[in-house]
Amino acid sequence: MSLPDAMRAVEISEPGAPEVLRLTSRPVPMPGHDQIVIRLEWAGVNRPDVAQRQGTYAPPPGASDLPGLEGAGKVVAVGRGVTRWKPGDRVCALLPGGGYAEYVACHQSHALPVPEGMSLREAAALPETAFTTWSNIVMRGGLQAGERFLVHGGSSGIGTMAIQIARALGARVWATAGSDEKCAAIAELGATAINYRSEDFVKVLTEAGGANLILDMVGGDYIARNLKALDLDGRLVMIAFLAGPKAEINFAHVMTRRLTITGATLRPQSDAAKAAIADQLRAHLWPMIGAGKVRVLIDSEYPLAEAAEAHRRMESSAHIGKIVLKIGDWS
Repeated sequence: MSLPDAMRAVEISEPGAPEVLRLTSRPVPMPGHDQIVIRLEWAGVNRPDVAQRQGTYAPPPGASDLPGLEGAGKVVAVGRGVTRWKPGDRVCALLPGGGYAEYVACHQSHALPVPEGMSLREAAALPETAFTTWSNIVMRGGLQAGERFLVHGGSSGIGTMAIQIARALGARVWATAGSDEKCAAIAELGATAINYRSEDFVKVLTEAGGANLILDMVGGDYIARNLKALDLDGRLVMIAFLAGPKAEINFAHVMTRRLTITGATLRPQSDAAKAAIADQLRAHLWPMIGAGKVRVLIDSEYPLAEAAEAHRRMESSAHIGKIVLKIGDWS
């Protein structure tokens, strides 16, 4: 399949507010060794995109400077060494960057088949969230059936996915949010909702016996409070710091209650590490999706040219579920 020379894309003209996102023309990427090129129809919008736009989350060496860490579409070109895909395959993929564009290149092992019965719109909002959530609550956090699990930001893309995965694994789930509407959405997914504006999650979890695992993207003063909310041998997994990465904590709690504090960021991990996560998703999460136990919640969609509006929606924190960009209709 022949590719055009140029494509529409949204670039970050300079670090700043959403209006620095600018529609432009870029060369269509060519596939390198072990890479595929995807003609995107949809792309997901995530918090790291906002951080990159603000100038606080630089792309790793060799990655596209364009924002966008997930998308879905059709494979249109394959590089040397590619054995998993052929042109015409429908895929969703974790991207090193470059998702705010009509075409993107990625490692063949970071793409997954679009789950049966799922639209490309939904599938585009799946990879970054699925890779992050599964790797941190299952592979790193070791969540088991019957355990008590707490996720902060329960109405976010990560939060809604984490609730569903934990429920599918047989865990008891609590989640925090900041409005009655968001708490209602959390409850519909099967979690006990905690409105952090009127309830103390430490008190709620302590009265329930303490959390075995907490997934936190808030940080700041939540870090010390999380430790108080954990049961003996509890685990705290950090994946973001919306309230800042620094906190004063009493490590006596860690020692006397045998707590584990860990965390990870996804984007800088090696191709091999991401491929290992993809294999886990294909083997375990994709069947959950096929069985209807896990689904993608879409909050809103915007055309590619209105990426700035999508970022404003993300920064408002009013969204429930995922925000997506409509890249093109190639059918």
